[in-house]
Formats: sequence, structure tokens, C-alpha cells
Amino acid sequence: MAEVQNKVDLSIYNNDWYSPGAGVVKRTVWYFVNVMFFINPLNPVNGLKVWLLRIFGAKVGQRVVVKPGVNIKYPWFLRIGSHVWLGEEVWIDNLTEVVIQDHVTVSQGAMLLTGSHNYKATSFDLQVGKIVLEEGTWIGARATVCPGVTCGTHSVLAVGSVATHRLEPYTIYQGNPAIPKRGRNIQ
Repeated sequence: MAEVQNKVDLSIYNNDWYSPGAGVVKRTVWYFVNVMFFINPLNPVNGLKVWLLRIFGAKVGQRVVVKPGVNIKYPWFLRIGSHVWLGEEVWIDNLTEVVIQDHVTVSQGAMLLTGSHNYKATSFDLQVGKIVLEEGTWIGARATVCPGVTCGTHSVLAVGSVATHRLEPYTIYQGNPAIPKRGRNIQ
């Protein structure tokens, strides 16, 4: 392998433009609440988790299920509709807004990632992009939705797949990067 000639100078790394949306006290309290009541697989009490999300600024609809082991970065950037299922070990790394509309399933171990870095810049700048999961979307187990992606209504991201661009409505996507495989016909 060729030797890397340009080294990254992290001293120029500056993301002062980014705001986590809450002060250090609120972020610290949320960190411990998240560890004790969400990430902790021994807490199956769904109603408590939904209440805590609302207390910390999330907009949460009715009949939302948050399974054990879910990790949420910043609830104040989270919007969840009604009849939503967040499976075990889902990771919502929401440095910016994540919108999950009604009747969405995010299966076990799936990741919603709103942040990345500009690998072309020597400053390795943070980049964030809103994620929207439109009504009826299904994100399969261990699948990943990347920053800035909208999953169209009733789209499916198959197990272990990676969505790097918009998913069209009523379409099943698979692979890394995910590509359309067939239509989703709901009967």
C-alpha cells in the first residue's frame, strides 16, 4: 500500500458552528437518563421511556414502542409519530432532526446516523443532515440510514443494508449502498 503523503492536521478542526441544541447540564442529565432507562436492557418499561422522551423535548405520538437497549443521542431533535416501533439496540445518533412518521418500524440494531465528516477537507469538518422516515417505512435489522436521507412512504430498507440516498415510496431496497430490488405491494 502506498504511504500516505498528506497527514491530517487536527489542530485546524473547528466545528464551532454546530450547536447540540441544549446546554451542558441538560445534555449531561440526558446522558445518564439514556444510560439508565434506554440503553440498559434491563428496563422494559415502555411508558416510562416515552414519558422521559417527552420531558426532554421529543415530540412523541400515541402507541409508540421503545424496546430495551435503544440509544438516543438528543431527544430534543426527535419527532416520532403514532404507532411506531423502535426495536432492541436501535441507535438514533441524531445530531440534528430525525423525523419518524406514523406506522414506522425501525428493527433491531438499526442505525439512524445524522452526522459524518468531510474526509476531503484537512479539517475533517462535521457534516449533519436531517433524516425523515415517512409513513409506513420499515428499516430492517442492522440496516443504516445515512445523513440527509429521506425514506419515502412505505419503503423498505432490507436487513443489513445502507441507505445513502433517498428511498422512493413503495420500493424495497437492499445492499450497500442500497439499490431498489422490487416494488412493495401492500394488500
